[in-house]
Amino acid sequence: MLPKLRAAACHVSPVFLNARATTDKCISLIHRASRAKANLVVFPETYIPAFPVWSALLAPTETHDLFHQMAQESIYADGEHVDAIRKAAKETGTIVSLGFSEKARYSTATLFNSNLIIGSDGEVLVHHRKLMPTFFEKLTWAPGDGHGLRVADTQFGKIGALVCGENTNPLARYALMAMGEQVHISTWPAIWPTRRASPPSHSDKPESVTQGKSLNYDNITANRTRVAAHSFEAKCFGISCAAHFSDSIRQGLLSSIKDPDERIIHTLANPSQAPSMFVKPTGAHHPSFTVNEQTGETSPKEMLQHEEGILYADMDLADCVEGKQYHDVVGGYQRLDIFDVRIDKRRRGPVGVIEDERGVR
Repeated sequence: MLPKLRAAACHVSPVFLNARATTDKCISLIHRASRAKANLVVFPETYIPAFPVWSALLAPTETHDLFHQMAQESIYADGEHVDAIRKAAKETGTIVSLGFSEKARYSTATLFNSNLIIGSDGEVLVHHRKLMPTFFEKLTWAPGDGHGLRVADTQFGKIGALVCGENTNPLARYALMAMGEQVHISTWPAIWPTRRASPPSHSDKPESVTQGKSLNYDNITANRTRVAAHSFEAKCFGISCAAHFSDSIRQGLLSSIKDPDERIIHTLANPSQAPSMFVKPTGAHHPSFTVNEQTGETSPKEMLQHEEGILYADMDLADCVEGKQYHDVVGGYQRLDIFDVRIDKRRRGPVGVIEDERGVR
């Protein structure tokens, strides 16, 4: 008998570049979702302490102070902030997926874009570092390794997670499919600007302004396409969890940038905001809802985008079976005699220390 679960996607903003305050907010949200009977609580990409969107807006020569703050507020995977979140997971009996900017013990400023899946007993089940930072993210994070390409085998099914652009990587996705993934988590930033927008002039016609805005990255289409494609191929449920772009985040960014010009102000005033949503194993949209914390009443909601909150969905993992009859891309619909996919799961560090004649530690 395959299990059923209630998943909670926290479409929320961090407290900008404040690891302690964001951790406290994270713990509060775990308890809130638990009261709504959630079994799995998901947070966005690098929820703690922020997503470095400034690298899309400024030249590297102008981001030294912001990088310094990011390094200072990034957290250790085995540090006090994660310990507090693990404790909350254990207290509530929930599985937690946490996106965070990870600080390495061996460096003052080597950072990774990381995700933890924490079990309902508070133990870390998967510690994944994003394989390759995307586009301007390379100015903040180092590449990860294959150590975290794993699924968490839980009482609520086999749960896997990839970070943002990794959901465009066919081999990373295939790796999780081949481990029997039944619930796939994809995490995203609130906005991901690829162009600095120009403020509209008085001579601009309304259609030309709209045309100009459309040149920036369409987060809804891009994210929905990737989540639906993976769910359809893997025959698994999809959870797309993005951060919320709040006014406090906008103001935090603007106040951290010295003399922001009009193009930066306009870009942050009219960004394409990413949604949080759920997808069925068929690739179709999965019904979801919000919960009134005071009354416990539920209200249907297709996605969360412009408002902060928690989006819920009830999943029956038995729905992952039928599609495998049509094409199981890691089983009956795969040619294992033709394709040979291998994964190096070694955790990479700056050095290998030879302890004695028995080899490398």
